Amino acid sequence: MVLTDYLRTTRQARYSLTFALPLLLLYEGLAAAMSQSDAASVRNGADVLLKTVFMALGGRNGVTLFGVLLLGVGLWLVWRDYRKTPGRLEMSYIALMFAESVVYAAVLGTVVSTLASLLLSGQLAIVQNGSFSQLTFGTQLMVSLGAGIYEELLFRVLLVSGMVALGLRLGWRRPVAVGVAVLGSAVIFSGFHYVGPFGDTLTVASFTFRAVAGLVLSGLYVARGFGIVAWSHALYDLGIAMLG
Repeated sequence: MVLTDYLRTTRQARYSLTFALPLLLLYEGLAAAMSQSDAASVRNGADVLLKTVFMALGGRNGVTLFGVLLLGVGLWLVWRDYRKTPGRLEMSYIALMFAESVVYAAVLGTVVSTLASLLLSGQLAIVQNGSFSQLTFGTQLMVSLGAGIYEELLFRVLLVSGMVALGLRLGWRRPVAVGVAVLGSAVIFSGFHYVGPFGDTLTVASFTFRAVAGLVLSGLYVARGFGIVAWSHALYDLGIAMLG
Protein backbone atom coordinates (compact mmCIF):
# COMPACT_ATOMS: atom_id res chain seq x y z
CA MET A 1 0.00 0.00 0.00
CA VAL A 2 1.18 3.54 -0.76
CA LEU A 3 0.41 4.82 2.76
CA THR A 4 2.28 1.95 4.41
CA ASP A 5 5.28 2.56 2.15
CA TYR A 6 5.21 6.29 2.93
CA LEU A 7 5.05 5.76 6.71
CA ARG A 8 7.88 3.21 6.62
CA THR A 9 10.11 5.03 4.16
CA THR A 10 9.91 8.48 5.76
CA ARG A 11 11.25 7.12 9.05
CA GLN A 12 14.53 6.30 7.31
CA ALA A 13 17.55 8.49 8.02
CA ARG A 14 17.80 9.81 4.47
CA TYR A 15 14.30 11.29 4.72
CA SER A 16 14.23 12.28 8.38
CA LEU A 17 17.62 14.02 8.41
CA THR A 18 17.28 15.59 4.95
CA PHE A 19 13.91 16.98 6.02
CA ALA A 20 15.37 18.39 9.26
CA LEU A 21 18.44 19.96 7.59
CA PRO A 22 16.70 23.18 6.37
CA LEU A 23 15.46 23.74 9.92
CA LEU A 24 19.02 23.62 11.23
CA LEU A 25 20.33 25.90 8.47
CA LEU A 26 17.54 28.45 8.98
CA TYR A 27 18.16 28.59 12.73
CA GLU A 28 21.93 28.88 12.46
CA GLY A 29 21.60 31.40 9.63
CA LEU A 30 19.32 33.65 11.67
CA ALA A 31 21.62 33.32 14.68
CA ALA A 32 24.66 34.24 12.57
CA ALA A 33 22.83 37.31 11.22
CA MET A 34 22.46 38.68 14.74
CA SER A 35 25.22 40.30 16.73
CA GLN A 36 27.25 37.93 18.89
CA SER A 37 25.91 39.39 22.14
CA ASP A 38 22.28 39.27 21.00
CA ALA A 39 22.59 35.73 19.66
CA ALA A 40 24.19 34.50 22.86
CA SER A 41 21.38 35.94 24.98
CA VAL A 42 18.46 34.47 23.02
CA ARG A 43 19.73 31.21 21.53
CA ASN A 44 17.62 28.18 22.33
CA GLY A 45 18.48 26.71 25.72
CA ALA A 46 19.01 23.18 24.38
CA ASP A 47 21.38 24.59 21.77
CA VAL A 48 23.35 26.43 24.46
CA LEU A 49 23.46 23.36 26.71
CA LEU A 50 24.76 21.06 23.99
CA LYS A 51 27.39 23.50 22.77
CA THR A 52 28.48 24.38 26.31
CA VAL A 53 29.33 20.72 26.90
CA PHE A 54 31.52 20.71 23.80
CA MET A 55 33.11 24.03 24.75
CA ALA A 56 34.03 22.51 28.12
CA LEU A 57 35.68 19.62 26.28
CA GLY A 58 37.25 21.48 23.38
CA GLY A 59 37.68 25.05 24.58
CA ARG A 60 37.22 27.74 21.93
CA ASN A 61 37.07 25.05 19.23
CA GLY A 62 34.24 23.26 21.01
CA VAL A 63 31.44 24.81 18.93
CA THR A 64 33.27 23.89 15.72
CA LEU A 65 33.77 20.36 17.04
CA PHE A 66 30.05 20.14 17.81
CA GLY A 67 29.09 21.27 14.30
CA VAL A 68 31.51 18.87 12.62
CA LEU A 69 30.30 15.98 14.77
CA LEU A 70 26.63 16.82 14.18
CA LEU A 71 27.01 16.99 10.41
CA GLY A 72 29.41 14.04 10.33
CA VAL A 73 27.08 11.72 12.23
CA GLY A 74 24.15 12.89 10.12
CA LEU A 75 26.00 12.22 6.85
CA TRP A 76 27.12 8.82 8.11
CA LEU A 77 23.56 7.84 9.00
CA VAL A 78 22.27 8.96 5.59
CA TRP A 79 25.12 7.11 3.82
CA ARG A 80 24.43 3.96 5.86
CA ASP A 81 20.76 4.22 4.95
CA TYR A 82 21.54 4.48 1.24
CA ARG A 83 23.89 1.51 1.47
CA LYS A 84 21.23 -0.57 3.20
CA THR A 85 18.32 0.35 0.90
CA PRO A 86 19.47 2.07 -2.31
CA GLY A 87 17.01 4.37 -4.04
CA ARG A 88 16.43 7.98 -4.91
CA LEU A 89 14.84 10.50 -2.59
CA GLU A 90 11.15 11.02 -3.42
CA MET A 91 10.50 14.76 -3.19
CA SER A 92 6.76 14.09 -3.09
CA TYR A 93 7.37 12.31 0.22
CA ILE A 94 9.29 15.33 1.55
CA ALA A 95 6.32 17.55 0.64
CA LEU A 96 3.94 15.14 2.39
CA MET A 97 6.19 15.15 5.48
CA PHE A 98 5.89 18.94 5.63
CA ALA A 99 2.09 18.74 5.27
CA GLU A 100 2.02 16.10 7.99
CA SER A 101 4.08 18.34 10.28
CA VAL A 102 1.73 21.28 9.67
CA VAL A 103 -1.24 19.13 10.72
CA TYR A 104 0.52 17.95 13.88
CA ALA A 105 1.53 21.52 14.75
CA ALA A 106 -2.05 22.72 14.23
CA VAL A 107 -3.58 20.15 16.58
CA LEU A 108 -0.74 19.90 19.12
CA GLY A 109 -1.97 22.70 21.37
CA THR A 110 -5.55 21.43 21.45
CA VAL A 111 -4.52 17.83 22.15
CA VAL A 112 -2.06 18.82 24.88
CA SER A 113 -4.48 21.29 26.52
CA THR A 114 -7.27 18.69 26.55
CA LEU A 115 -5.08 15.97 28.07
CA ALA A 116 -3.57 18.36 30.61
CA SER A 117 -7.02 19.60 31.60
CA LEU A 118 -8.15 16.01 32.19
CA LEU A 119 -5.14 15.40 34.45
CA LEU A 120 -5.86 18.63 36.32
CA SER A 121 -9.52 17.68 36.88
CA GLY A 122 -10.81 20.28 34.45
CA GLN A 123 -8.46 23.11 35.43
CA LEU A 124 -7.30 25.08 32.41
CA ALA A 125 -3.58 24.66 31.81
CA ILE A 126 -2.31 28.11 30.79
CA VAL A 127 1.34 28.42 29.87
CA GLN A 128 3.11 31.73 30.27
CA ASN A 129 5.95 32.34 27.85
CA GLY A 130 8.10 34.40 30.19
CA SER A 131 10.00 37.13 28.33
CA PHE A 132 9.56 35.36 24.98
CA SER A 133 6.65 37.56 23.88
CA GLN A 134 8.79 40.67 24.43
CA LEU A 135 11.28 39.62 21.74
CA THR A 136 11.10 40.86 18.15
CA PHE A 137 9.35 38.56 15.67
CA GLY A 138 12.66 37.73 13.98
CA THR A 139 14.12 36.66 17.30
CA GLN A 140 11.00 34.65 18.14
CA LEU A 141 11.32 32.96 14.75
CA MET A 142 14.92 32.01 15.49
CA VAL A 143 14.08 30.66 18.95
CA SER A 144 11.10 28.69 17.57
CA LEU A 145 13.25 27.05 14.91
CA GLY A 146 15.89 26.31 17.53
CA ALA A 147 13.30 24.65 19.74
CA GLY A 148 12.36 22.36 16.88
CA ILE A 149 15.86 21.29 15.96
CA TYR A 150 17.80 21.36 19.24
CA GLU A 151 15.15 20.46 21.82
CA GLU A 152 14.13 17.49 19.70
CA LEU A 153 17.77 16.53 19.22
CA LEU A 154 18.40 16.69 22.97
CA PHE A 155 15.16 15.40 24.46
CA ARG A 156 14.06 12.96 21.79
CA VAL A 157 17.08 11.72 19.81
CA LEU A 158 19.59 11.69 22.67
CA LEU A 159 17.41 11.32 25.76
CA VAL A 160 14.62 9.02 24.54
CA SER A 161 16.96 6.88 22.44
CA GLY A 162 19.53 6.78 25.24
CA MET A 163 16.96 5.77 27.86
CA VAL A 164 15.57 3.06 25.56
CA ALA A 165 19.08 1.69 24.98
CA LEU A 166 19.74 1.69 28.74
CA GLY A 167 16.46 -0.06 29.46
CA LEU A 168 17.20 -2.77 26.89
CA ARG A 169 20.67 -3.23 28.38
CA LEU A 170 19.06 -3.70 31.81
CA GLY A 171 16.98 -6.51 30.34
CA TRP A 172 13.66 -4.69 30.00
CA ARG A 173 11.29 -5.63 27.22
CA ARG A 174 11.32 -3.05 24.43
CA PRO A 175 7.74 -1.73 25.04
CA VAL A 176 8.62 -1.18 28.71
CA ALA A 177 11.90 0.57 27.84
CA VAL A 178 10.14 2.82 25.30
CA GLY A 179 7.32 3.65 27.74
CA VAL A 180 9.71 4.59 30.56
CA ALA A 181 11.84 6.64 28.14
CA VAL A 182 8.84 8.55 26.77
CA LEU A 183 7.52 9.31 30.26
CA GLY A 184 10.90 10.17 31.80
CA SER A 185 11.95 12.42 28.92
CA ALA A 186 8.60 14.25 29.12
CA VAL A 187 9.15 15.15 32.78
CA ILE A 188 12.72 16.32 32.12
CA PHE A 189 11.55 18.25 29.04
CA SER A 190 8.96 20.07 31.15
CA GLY A 191 11.44 20.97 33.86
CA PHE A 192 13.88 22.36 31.29
CA HIS A 193 11.42 25.16 30.45
CA TYR A 194 11.85 26.74 33.89
CA VAL A 195 15.58 27.28 33.52
CA GLY A 196 17.22 30.47 32.28
CA PRO A 197 16.16 34.10 31.79
CA PHE A 198 13.34 33.19 29.39
CA GLY A 199 12.05 30.36 31.56
CA ASP A 200 8.37 29.97 32.45
CA THR A 201 7.03 30.63 35.95
CA LEU A 202 6.67 27.28 37.69
CA THR A 203 3.06 26.27 38.41
CA VAL A 204 1.39 22.87 38.59
CA ALA A 205 -0.75 23.72 35.56
CA SER A 206 2.12 24.88 33.35
CA PHE A 207 4.39 21.99 34.41
CA THR A 208 1.61 19.53 33.58
CA PHE A 209 1.03 21.18 30.20
CA ARG A 210 4.74 21.01 29.36
CA ALA A 211 5.01 17.40 30.54
CA VAL A 212 2.02 16.35 28.42
CA ALA A 213 3.53 18.21 25.46
CA GLY A 214 6.77 16.31 26.02
CA LEU A 215 4.82 13.05 26.20
CA VAL A 216 3.07 13.77 22.90
CA LEU A 217 6.29 14.88 21.17
CA SER A 218 8.20 11.86 22.43
CA GLY A 219 5.40 9.60 21.20
CA LEU A 220 5.49 11.36 17.84
CA TYR A 221 9.27 10.86 17.67
CA VAL A 222 8.92 7.14 18.35
CA ALA A 223 6.15 6.82 15.75
CA ARG A 224 7.36 9.18 12.99
CA GLY A 225 11.01 9.98 13.57
CA PHE A 226 13.17 13.04 14.14
CA GLY A 227 12.46 15.15 11.06
CA ILE A 228 8.70 15.29 11.46
CA VAL A 229 8.74 15.87 15.22
CA ALA A 230 11.35 18.64 14.81
CA TRP A 231 9.28 20.49 12.20
CA SER A 232 6.04 19.93 14.13
CA HIS A 233 7.57 21.46 17.27
CA ALA A 234 9.08 24.39 15.37
CA LEU A 235 5.85 25.17 13.50
CA TYR A 236 3.82 24.96 16.70
CA ASP A 237 6.12 27.41 18.49
CA LEU A 238 6.12 29.68 15.42
CA GLY A 239 2.32 29.66 15.40
CA ILE A 240 2.28 30.71 19.06
CA ALA A 241 4.69 33.54 18.24
CA MET A 242 2.54 34.75 15.33
CA LEU A 243 -0.68 34.60 17.34
CA GLY A 244 0.95 36.29 20.30
